[in-house]
Amino acid sequence: MIHLSNITKQHGSQVLFRDASFQILPGTRSGLVGPNGAGKTSLFRIITGEEEIDAGDITVAKKTTIGYFSQNIGEMSGRSALEEVMAVSAETVRLAGELKQMEEQMGLPMSDDDMAALLERYGSAMEEFEHRGGYDLDSRAKEVLTGLGIGPDRFNNPVESFSGGWRMRVALAGILTLSPDVLLLDEPTNHLDVESIIWLEEWIASEYKGALLMTSHDRDFMNRVVNRIVEVANKTVTTYGGNYDFYERERDIRREQLLASHKRQQEMLAKEEEFIARFAARASHAAQVQSRVKKIEKIERIEIPPEERVVKFEFATPPRSGDDVVAMDNLGKSWLNPDGSVHPIFSGVTGVIKRLSKIAVVGVNGAGKSTFLKTIAGQTDATEGSVSLGANVELGYFSQHAMEILDPKKTIFETVQDVIPLATIGVIRNLLGAFLFQGDDVDKRIENLSGGEKSRVVLATLLARPVNFLVLDEPTNHLDIRSREILLDALENFQGTVILVSHDRHFLRKLVDRVIEVDHGEMRLYEGNYDYYLSKTAHA
Repeated sequence: MIHLSNITKQHGSQVLFRDASFQILPGTRSGLVGPNGAGKTSLFRIITGEEEIDAGDITVAKKTTIGYFSQNIGEMSGRSALEEVMAVSAETVRLAGELKQMEEQMGLPMSDDDMAALLERYGSAMEEFEHRGGYDLDSRAKEVLTGLGIGPDRFNNPVESFSGGWRMRVALAGILTLSPDVLLLDEPTNHLDVESIIWLEEWIASEYKGALLMTSHDRDFMNRVVNRIVEVANKTVTTYGGNYDFYERERDIRREQLLASHKRQQEMLAKEEEFIARFAARASHAAQVQSRVKKIEKIERIEIPPEERVVKFEFATPPRSGDDVVAMDNLGKSWLNPDGSVHPIFSGVTGVIKRLSKIAVVGVNGAGKSTFLKTIAGQTDATEGSVSLGANVELGYFSQHAMEILDPKKTIFETVQDVIPLATIGVIRNLLGAFLFQGDDVDKRIENLSGGEKSRVVLATLLARPVNFLVLDEPTNHLDIRSREILLDALENFQGTVILVSHDRHFLRKLVDRVIEVDHGEMRLYEGNYDYYLSKTAHA
């Protein structure tokens, strides 16, 4: 379908690819991985024709439709959610109108030659219309919107009335409804809850017949969906057969083999260079010396790609809290609607959060998970009952809002230094290194950081404090897989209590030992890990 052969692409002085090749074949399910800045987005844009290559060839099979979902969805206005989704399939809608027009023309008198030409055009248009799934376009759009959490009661809502995260779902629904031959998805799970992620997994597995190339920071999603990994790194593209877990194991094996080959080559070169140096001045060995000089000049040197340095930071043991960290008695929260009516979020929650617990709060979008965390953290007042922190509890709260209150003019280093002013430069640099800020990175201003980088700064400041109770609302949002693993490692070793909301199932599976489910205003406690919760609720 799509073949990229020996492509070279450069941005300024940065070489992204040099003589890189890979293929997108019919029905393949590929995950695109690589460090930030390696060229994943550029690869998407090259495939769609938005960027040109400097050298090499790109071949796209005739009549191949390509659908590209990116995080930059542009402006949306003037349509309902359903109309916005249908608009992505504008060519299919145009073909439907053209077919109708030709059908009307067939009822008019015309010559045999004109009728033959009309029928030929009609046949070509009908073939294309059927290939694009034109007959079930409307029902498909409604099914996809519903699967992504936008039900029939909101199909006709103006797209402007949706928040940014929900508009992303509308944009994703448009691309999925298009059902193209090649589907390019850049972080499709970023704004989805677990239910929508599971629906998308099932849709790709059962409904979508084309080829898929996607990036995702959700390890579970990647493992369940793809059967091939395309790695963009070190100026080339490397393909691995298997899911993300297989890729990680195979990548490490290949690196070990490369290191061994490099070591053998270096030993051989050292011997040859020693011989040349020893006998270079002797006329009797001149022919042998020249022969060996030519030999080592022809050898293609094995290059070892730079290894991502991982800094381990030992977080200070926080002060010990009392055994009862949070006590809730008939706790409830309601919002007042604009018309004065009361909208209950949750009610009747009674219980105790014990020291060293690691608890996940789960439930569908809008169930009240974030509000529950805010109530516990004292960010909003309860409307009924009470919540109180136990003895010596020092609380740290993370939310997406925390990124907005960072001082944009300060550097990363200054931001962390403000939190731990007595710490040495070395301690601060080591802490920032653990969160992937190394070298000159620490001098970047907050205003120039991406969402993921800001998240890491906030998390670094949070874990630098002597807190013993962490309340975390979507700490994994915007973080790539490596950053999530670093945070996971930090929280697994955290000698305190954690309660969090996250849509990353791998993260929850590895970390939590209890689950609180929020469902229609009620809360249920599951005294077991995330897998135990799934088994009890049949979500597995």
